[in-house]
Amino acid sequence: MTERVARRLRELLARPGCIVAPGVADALAARLVALAGFDAVYMTGFGTSLTRLGMPDVGLLTATEMIDNAGRIVDASGLPVVADADTGYGNPINTRRTIRDYEKAGVAGVHIEDQAWPKRCGHLAGKRVIPTAEMVAKIKAACDARRDPDFVIITRTDAIAIEGLDSALERGERYREAGADVLFIEAPVGREQVERVARHFKGVPLLYNMAASGKTPDLPADKLGKLGFKIAIYPNWVILAAIPAMQNLLAELKRTGSIAHMRDKVATFKQFTDIAGLPEIQQLEERYGLPEDQRASL
Repeated sequence: MTERVARRLRELLARPGCIVAPGVADALAARLVALAGFDAVYMTGFGTSLTRLGMPDVGLLTATEMIDNAGRIVDASGLPVVADADTGYGNPINTRRTIRDYEKAGVAGVHIEDQAWPKRCGHLAGKRVIPTAEMVAKIKAACDARRDPDFVIITRTDAIAIEGLDSALERGERYREAGADVLFIEAPVGREQVERVARHFKGVPLLYNMAASGKTPDLPADKLGKLGFKIAIYPNWVILAAIPAMQNLLAELKRTGSIAHMRDKVATFKQFTDIAGLPEIQQLEERYGLPEDQRASL
């Protein structure tokens, strides 16, 4: 499974243009991304923290929790999954195990960042970065640890907010030399910084984080592809779209004590079961000869 999806991600990276990878935090959203026809999916760290803990992305999730979530997203989507692996969860030795465990979970690639622990969402203040040499050692450990050479190592630097753009560019150069397949220069502010990153790393695969904070400009995928970005992730937009719908339904239920007038504003039960894969289950029940009275049906 891992080798196949990793190879698929490599093939997507080799094509012209920019891969659009919607961000998801659970298996349901992963299925929706696959049904919508996207080529890849991204597991968001902040979204995972919110859906699993109800808390922000401030270094509260463990590697085990993140990897478990990634594996569920892989199984539900069948797509190449790029997963947030935070800082690698320790030193280079810890990073080796992190890479191995993400590979076992079936993801196609991960990004690791140069923040000090406890890390922060890349678009929050209060971040700290480790020395460049320390991160270089982690990248080398990550590259050495992968069993599948197609597994994609994406290296993220959060240095812009702490040390400035020049330092972030220098770090990116060192990280690429250490073996990173894709560079992720986090949170460039405004179009000018984005274009400078693209010019500086011309010919190097880059990842673009279309975060909701507003710090990084919203650019269309075709424009990003022309600039040289190979992957665009949209970390929490699916969750952001769902939150108002959930809040509206809850507010109406609280106000009226009824959901009768909301039925035309939500998915039908058949749509719900179709997304869940009930038709496939029904086919399997028929294939294996389950008695009619034991089969799942609407």
